[in-house]
Amino acid sequence: MVELKGDERLDYLLAEENMRIIQSPTVFAFSLDAVLLADFASIPLSRGRILDLCSGNAVIPLLLSRRTKAKMTGVEIQERLYDMAVRNVALNGLEDQLEMIHGDLKDMPAVLGNGPFDAITCNPPYFKTPGKREQNLNEHLTIARHEIMCTLDDVVLACRKLVKPGGKVSLVHRPDRLLDIVTSMREQKIEPKRMRLVYPKPGKEANILLIEGVRNGSPGLKILPPLYSHKEDGGYTAELEEILYGSK
Repeated sequence: MVELKGDERLDYLLAEENMRIIQSPTVFAFSLDAVLLADFASIPLSRGRILDLCSGNAVIPLLLSRRTKAKMTGVEIQERLYDMAVRNVALNGLEDQLEMIHGDLKDMPAVLGNGPFDAITCNPPYFKTPGKREQNLNEHLTIARHEIMCTLDDVVLACRKLVKPGGKVSLVHRPDRLLDIVTSMREQKIEPKRMRLVYPKPGKEANILLIEGVRNGSPGLKILPPLYSHKEDGGYTAELEEILYGSK
């Protein structure tokens, strides 16, 4: 039986009734962003190695385990979230496929070597932190959401060092950081190849950006059709329903 700590709860992992996930409203609970990235990312299906940076409670590797038999590694800097992730790996019997590392992504090239991974996913902190007033009062959420422990450039540099030439780097971020992301990727010879914008509903501005680049890739960006998450009546769209819960 899994141990729950503090205000943690045990949830089903979306449609996977045989998969559970430990979450906490005050420490970490996964968002739609993570689910969309796990669906969007190009990953090897059987052989190869996958790396998830800023892994939180390991939700993205857990979701990816539905699609791949490849070996996966997750990296999380916050000890409390890392502890949740380790228990989630054990809870779902994924110890042979998924390894968690407690550490700083900036240190991972020295720990894991240069270019061992075929694909990297990352749901990084979104917001710059010009002052304490703009940070969340909750330390765990502040570090997860704001560029305190790492910047966007730190993330992209680590990805470039850790992914193989020809390997793929997939990020979820905010649309207003698109130019920052593209600039940083190109500086590190990660060529943006696929992009998709997610909109809360038709007529609204995009609020989620999904982007994938290839290390040493040739120029040529494919912009995928928009994804609308909600209908006018507030319910999920059919496409999002399928991403979240699978085909009916």
